[in-house]
Amino acid sequence: MVMRMRLALLVLFSLAVMPLLARAVDIHQLRQLAARNNVTCILVFGDSSVDPGNNNRLDTMMKGNFLHMGRTSSMAAPRGAEALGYRNIIPAFLDPHIQKADLLHGVSFASSASGYDDLTANLSNVFPVSKQLEYFLHYKIHLRQLVGKKKAEEILGGALFVMSMGTNDFLQNYFLEPTRSEQYTLEEYENYLISCMAHDIEEMHRLGARRLVVVGIPPLGCMPLVKTLKDETSCVESYNQAAASFNSKIKEKLAILRTSLRLKTAYADIYGTVERAMNNPKQYGFTVTTKGCCGSGTVEYAESCRGLSTCADPSKYLFWDAVHPSENMYKIIADDVVNSLDRDLLL
Repeated sequence: MVMRMRLALLVLFSLAVMPLLARAVDIHQLRQLAARNNVTCILVFGDSSVDPGNNNRLDTMMKGNFLHMGRTSSMAAPRGAEALGYRNIIPAFLDPHIQKADLLHGVSFASSASGYDDLTANLSNVFPVSKQLEYFLHYKIHLRQLVGKKKAEEILGGALFVMSMGTNDFLQNYFLEPTRSEQYTLEEYENYLISCMAHDIEEMHRLGARRLVVVGIPPLGCMPLVKTLKDETSCVESYNQAAASFNSKIKEKLAILRTSLRLKTAYADIYGTVERAMNNPKQYGFTVTTKGCCGSGTVEYAESCRGLSTCADPSKYLFWDAVHPSENMYKIIADDVVNSLDRDLLL
């Protein structure tokens, strides 16, 4: 039974955090698993790790609507997605081509370059979490109009909520801009972010969230961009320490909220997964871990990858660009995360 629950959650989580689930899974079996475990849909909040296109509607440079971004994900919809009713990945709520039926299976409200700190989103003119939650309210209205109030409540009751953000709060805000670093020490800023996260979770719970996965942040100091900016050839330990400290505080806060809100929660440890892949690349099929596949691989990411050449085989690269993991790394993350999730999340 545990393996069945993990398989069902693997498909759902993978659709949220990566563009393609390259697995041959029996469609009929997946339909049964989803129904058996009452996983009705998935609703996603966060940054570029889970934004399938909401930012394409914004006047911002933080987009991915050009060649190379998603280059290896142009195949037909994965079979797991078809089994659960998805045409492809979980769609962006602001996608102009979204269909009413898509609302039944979930959407992403995420906005690339966003974070727990509203200032982080404001720096790049993207949606803060407060705006993402506002769009969630619109989603609830559309869902009720589509299936009626009772059915809509049933769908939300069985939904899996995912929060994936935090990296930008450090890399594009605290470590780069003077405002927060002058207001707070690093530890104080971590605590501030945790208070923001807790407030967002409490609001999600008030709006109907009952099962939540919070994704931690990766080892920031191992990103090619960070190493380049710091003129280091190895991982920048101070950045990794900040990430590890922040992740510990996420777990501590989730334990408190699990009790106070009676909310089923799980923490997704991507820090450990990326760290293991960095230390044992051959075990995971990687030959390049020090740079990304796009351009030079050391400074380019997102919009700055536009028009640049890419590596011949992205599957051998741990990073896609100087910040984001490759598709292959996302698959590994999804597998690792699901294998470690608390089974109580699905009970």
